[in-house]
Amino acid sequence: MHQTNKRIAELFDRWYNNKSTAAEKAELIRLLKTASAEKDLYPLLEEAWNKETTTTAYGTGREDALIQQILTRYPAVREPAPVSRMRYLRRWWAAAAVLVLLGTGLYFWQQQGTHPAPVSSSPPLSHDILPGTTGAILTLANGEQVVLDSLQDGVVAAQHGTQTILANGQLSYNQLSPTADTVSYNTLSTPKGRQFRVMLPDSTIVWLNASSSLTYPTVFTGQERKVSVSGEAYFEVAKNRKMPFRVHLPASVKIEVLGTHFNVNAYADEASVKTTLLEGRVRVITDNAQAVMLPGQQAQVSRTSPAHSPAQINIIAADTEQIMAWKNGLFNFENAGLEEVMRQLARWYDIEVVYENGIPDIHFAGEMNRNISLTGLLKILEKTGVHFRIENGRRLVVLH
Repeated sequence: MHQTNKRIAELFDRWYNNKSTAAEKAELIRLLKTASAEKDLYPLLEEAWNKETTTTAYGTGREDALIQQILTRYPAVREPAPVSRMRYLRRWWAAAAVLVLLGTGLYFWQQQGTHPAPVSSSPPLSHDILPGTTGAILTLANGEQVVLDSLQDGVVAAQHGTQTILANGQLSYNQLSPTADTVSYNTLSTPKGRQFRVMLPDSTIVWLNASSSLTYPTVFTGQERKVSVSGEAYFEVAKNRKMPFRVHLPASVKIEVLGTHFNVNAYADEASVKTTLLEGRVRVITDNAQAVMLPGQQAQVSRTSPAHSPAQINIIAADTEQIMAWKNGLFNFENAGLEEVMRQLARWYDIEVVYENGIPDIHFAGEMNRNISLTGLLKILEKTGVHFRIENGRRLVVLH
């Protein structure tokens, strides 16, 4: 190894492990300013990325490590980059961002070249908002509502021979009698800033993203298992060939499965209802069409079809890593526009987003942990040149 390369690696390792002195940091900055990104930086950043992404817990003092999974902007391109290229960029851009944000004075490169991009300081945001957390509202068959956010584990309701049980952040159902005299329906709703998990009476597990709802019976009877969803949910359906599982979505979309893993995104402020299959097979049905999906595919049904025009089912290849990021505790902003990013933040941080001078045409890359505060996240986004102001408590104004 070249002597300079070896010294960069040594200094970087000491900095990464919080052992470097001020003089060593200054030396690292000086060497990196003349280093080759391809030969010197990429291997170090890739190694740092791999270390951080294998860490599942971020305890006290490791908040900065979250920045390791943070995005930074790359200018929008007219033609999408190949998937392998995009994923590679995500990995080292996210790792590079930590060098900027830890205040070491290091810099990063734009996607198209190797020229250093200056990082300007942003005015401090006067008010911080914490990220979302586990919580939901359970609406029972009689209309009674139970707030699950701070409820202790145990039986939370008894309905027509069925117990509703809360344990370790998951709701489940225990049927006390082999037959139910009355089928009761419950609705589990997650407000903005909340997410939750429920095990249905057939052992199907459903994760609800923020601002979503799931309506289901407390016991499945008859020849089908039918539930309704709004917002976003991830299903791991228990197999039962004698009783197909059917999900009813907005825009007259239905999903039929026997046993599979899939994600649905049916937020009212999204342009289409999306179903993404991870395992097994599902059939997506509208009033005028149907399609069978394979793993790795996404079915899209537009909410804005022209009048008197039947809604079509569009099947595309899906980036399942990006789609499942929310369930895995991450934001994934790969090639996402600012408006799309703001919709996600509005749900997770329970904020209102307004644009002072229109919506800037900015796209992002990378992923980050969803446990970061809103102020911390906005400081990252401001590296793109767009700025923000928080006013009236939970109103986020996008400046440009």
